[in-house]
Amino acid sequence: MQNLSAQLPPLEPLVAFEAAARLQSFTLAAEELNLSQAAISQRIRNLESFLGTGLFVRSHRAVQLSPSGIEFQHAVSATLRHLACATADLKAPVTPTRLTVATDQSVASLWLMPRLPDFKRRHSEFAIRLIASDEEQDCLGDDVQVAIIHGNGNWPGFNSELLFKEEVFAVCSPSYLRDHSAHRSVDPTGFAELVLLELEDKRWDWMNWRAFLSAIGSDHSTGHAAFRINSYPLVIDAARNGQGIALGWRYLVDDDLASGALVKPFDCSVSTQFGYYLVWPHNKAQSSAVIDFREWSLRELTQQTDSP
Repeated sequence: MQNLSAQLPPLEPLVAFEAAARLQSFTLAAEELNLSQAAISQRIRNLESFLGTGLFVRSHRAVQLSPSGIEFQHAVSATLRHLACATADLKAPVTPTRLTVATDQSVASLWLMPRLPDFKRRHSEFAIRLIASDEEQDCLGDDVQVAIIHGNGNWPGFNSELLFKEEVFAVCSPSYLRDHSAHRSVDPTGFAELVLLELEDKRWDWMNWRAFLSAIGSDHSTGHAAFRINSYPLVIDAARNGQGIALGWRYLVDDDLASGALVKPFDCSVSTQFGYYLVWPHNKAQSSAVIDFREWSLRELTQQTDSP
C-alpha cells in the first residue's frame, strides 16, 4: 500500500472517535482523554470532513453512532488496540535474551522439538527462535547463534562440535513388516514388492536408497517401487503409517523405535564419515544462551545413547 499519509486521517481524531464511540458520549470521552468537550467535538468534525460522511447522529442531550460510524468503529478500535499493544511490547523494560537456533527439517521435527520443552523449562530466561530449513545457507545466516547441521565438520568461519555420527538403517511399521515377511521379501538383499520411501532432496551428501543398498551389497533397483517425498519428517510419517520402508537415521528415529511405532526389518546399518554438528560463528563470543544450549544438547545425546 503506497502513500498511507494521503489515505489515513491524523491519529488524534481517530483516538477521539474511538473514545466517543465506545463511551457513546463526547463528555465522557473528553474526561477520559483529559480534553475539553469542544476539542473532542472539533476533532470528530474534522474526521467526518476527511471521510465525507457523518459518524454520529447528534441530538440535544446525546449522541449515537450512525450506520457508517458503527462500521468504522470496528476497524478503528481493533487497529488502535493492535497499535497500542505493539507499542507496549517495544517499550517493555525487560527483554528476555533471544537464542536463535537453526537446523534442518529432520532434526527440528524428529529430535529437537520433542526435547525443546525440557530446555525451555530449564532456561526460561531465554526467548527461543527456531529456524528450520534444509538450506545450509539459512542455517548459517548472520542472525543464527547456533546451528545443528549435517556435514563433515568443516565450515569455514565456524566452529563445530560433533553431536552424533551418521548411522542409517531401514525402518518400517510393525504391520508393514508383518505383511511382507510372509513373502520373504524383507531382507537386506531382496527387496521385491517393497515400496521404498525416498527423500527427494538436493543434497549429495544425504544417504539415499541407492547408496544404502550398494553399501550393504544389494543390487536391487530403486526405480520401480519408490514413493518420493520432499520432506524427511513426512517420509518417516509415511513409514509409521505402513506405506513403505524408509531409511532411518540413528537418533532421529530412536523415539519411534523405542515406542514401537517403527521397527528395523533387518540388522544392516551403514555408517558414513558425515554426522550432525553443533555449529557457531568463530568470530563471535559465545553467549550464555549458546553455551547452555550446547551443553544441554550434548547431555541429551549422552542420555539418549545410554538408553537401551
